[in-house]
Amino acid sequence: MVKIYIDPGHGGTDPGAVGNGLREKDLTLQIATRIKDILAGYKDVSTKMSRTGDTFPSLSARTNEANAWGADFFLSVHINAGGGQGYEDFIYTTSNKETKTYQDNIHAEIMKLIDMKDRGQKTGNLHVLRESKMPAILTENGFIDNASDASQLKKSAFIEAVAQGHVNGIVKSFNLKMKENEVSGSNGNTHIVVKGDTLYSIAKKYGTTVANLQTLNPKVDADSLQIGQKLIVSGSAATYHKVTKGDTVSALAKKYGSTNKKIKDWNSLDSKYTIVIGAKLRIN
Repeated sequence: MVKIYIDPGHGGTDPGAVGNGLREKDLTLQIATRIKDILAGYKDVSTKMSRTGDTFPSLSARTNEANAWGADFFLSVHINAGGGQGYEDFIYTTSNKETKTYQDNIHAEIMKLIDMKDRGQKTGNLHVLRESKMPAILTENGFIDNASDASQLKKSAFIEAVAQGHVNGIVKSFNLKMKENEVSGSNGNTHIVVKGDTLYSIAKKYGTTVANLQTLNPKVDADSLQIGQKLIVSGSAATYHKVTKGDTVSALAKKYGSTNKKIKDWNSLDSKYTIVIGAKLRIN
């Protein structure tokens, strides 16, 4: 069991950096929570967070808890400030090769999914890096006082993308495997849009068509793709039938190659499979 300790920076009476209508403590909690949630889809991994709400554990409390828990990895999530722009991450100044490899993986995977200036991989004498007994990394996910970075930090698609990048780096570092039957999206697998993606290139990658992508993702067209956006890339779009006189669940299941149970579950029908003329039923 791999133990990942996730530390959303600041919190409580300490808002962290503030700018452009944003507070660091809120953003770090959003990103860290998504990291935790996504990791829940993997086998043999356990997570613990230094805070799950608007509280402020001291720096010592955070590292002491991680050390006592026996964490295999310490991840501290932050947002930068001070007039710069872009993403960067830090490990302790005297970190070993293993920690550097983890930094390499996480940095590379995050930069694949976000469209932000790459400020590079750095070292620093920071408490959470110095006092943790396990490999540790601190990420700085954009500058809250930079208008361009802040505009991205306000988008849920960016929060999702940067969280997924952290997870992808952790997965690569610890060779994690997804749980069986773990499915992303309601109708099949999903793809997170990265810089340079087009509907055509995504369709080609997954062996589908642009038309099918647009059917599976009704609000998406060639001009609306955003980095970090999730697209359903496989599966069939749901089909609906308007009930007419004489229709029964069994007859519809037979007609559309479905089953009574699927139609019942999809449409929350009661035990008698009651259907009403004029109603729209999902049938596959």
